[in-house]
Amino acid sequence: MAAESSTRPPAPPRAPLSTSRSAAPASGPEFTAELCRDTGRFGELAPAWHALYRRSGAATPFQNHSWLHSWWLSYGTPGRLRIVLVHRGAELVAAAPLMLVHRPMPVLVQLGGAISDFSDVLLDDGCADTAAPVLAKALADAARTAVIDLREVRPGAAVERVVACWAGPHRRLTDSTCLELPGVPMDELVGRLTSSRAQRTRAKLRKLDAIGIEERVVPEAEIPAAVGRLLELHRLQWQGRGVTAEHLSTRFAGHLTRSVPPMAERGDATVTEFLLDGKVVAADLTLMSGRLSGGYLYGADPGLRARKVDVATLLLRNAARRTSESGRTTLSMLRGTEPYKHHWSPETVRNQRFLLARPYLSPALRLLAAHAAGRGRAAALVKRLRRGGGRG
Repeated sequence: MAAESSTRPPAPPRAPLSTSRSAAPASGPEFTAELCRDTGRFGELAPAWHALYRRSGAATPFQNHSWLHSWWLSYGTPGRLRIVLVHRGAELVAAAPLMLVHRPMPVLVQLGGAISDFSDVLLDDGCADTAAPVLAKALADAARTAVIDLREVRPGAAVERVVACWAGPHRRLTDSTCLELPGVPMDELVGRLTSSRAQRTRAKLRKLDAIGIEERVVPEAEIPAAVGRLLELHRLQWQGRGVTAEHLSTRFAGHLTRSVPPMAERGDATVTEFLLDGKVVAADLTLMSGRLSGGYLYGADPGLRARKVDVATLLLRNAARRTSESGRTTLSMLRGTEPYKHHWSPETVRNQRFLLARPYLSPALRLLAAHAAGRGRAAALVKRLRRGGGRG
């Protein structure tokens, strides 16, 4: 990068961020709400955000600052950032990472977009009951003429506390289906299966051991190169089939290359490579939060199919071991109900969608809810037709 000229005019002063104050218990410091609309300020929040993330038990990996800030750099639109922050004294105790879109009405949606499996706000577990009403009021102030639309919210998420004290109209809809397993060792997962299925799974595990596939956790410094190898294996794996186009994009690669190394440094991500005869034949990216671990993306050499290697079993054995050893309680298969996931008798968990608005925006909220319901019915119809369940 070329050095900046010494004659360059000084940058204009940063516009003041809007703030509001709310009463706190007499024994504690005052709550202060802030609306962040500046990318630079968002980046500066990293240390405080990471600390809050650790104190937010319901958080998923997709509320990690490294993930969200990197996503904004790759996918965000300048001028649309709307991050609502709540401090108690000098300490950040709540955060809602949002941005403004037009559909065509103004809507505030979560950062992270379609490539993130879950969304939520962050609330400090130590003062969640008192911080939630402050965050709710600050969200209403930030929304003004916009409806707030929060997609892919897990049951038990922190935002449920905000919805409980929301002063205006709100609506809860269903969203994507996820499948989850308990965070136990592989032997216990196999023990959950029927006897015939467990027998076949043990045979697959013995085959993996006989072939001699080795596992390697990629060191942080090597992760950018490993991400490139993973994406190439992912491309080869889906070549000629229906791959998610975004996974092959330059901006997606840039997002993973930028976000995963700092997450790995803090124990919030792991890249594992699987080697056969010294060659990387598969790779997996797992994202983690305090309670949850989820395999986010993987790639596998098509040659493994010719050798009848069950890649799903290979990945799950690795994930189960790391999840159980870390003490995390949930091994999430994230969104989607692909047949290979059902092999493991997972629990079905349905994400939620919350629409929130000020009272005078009730018509806009109803319109958005009706639109969402219509899209949901259309998507369900398409799935039935693809399965051959539609009328001829």
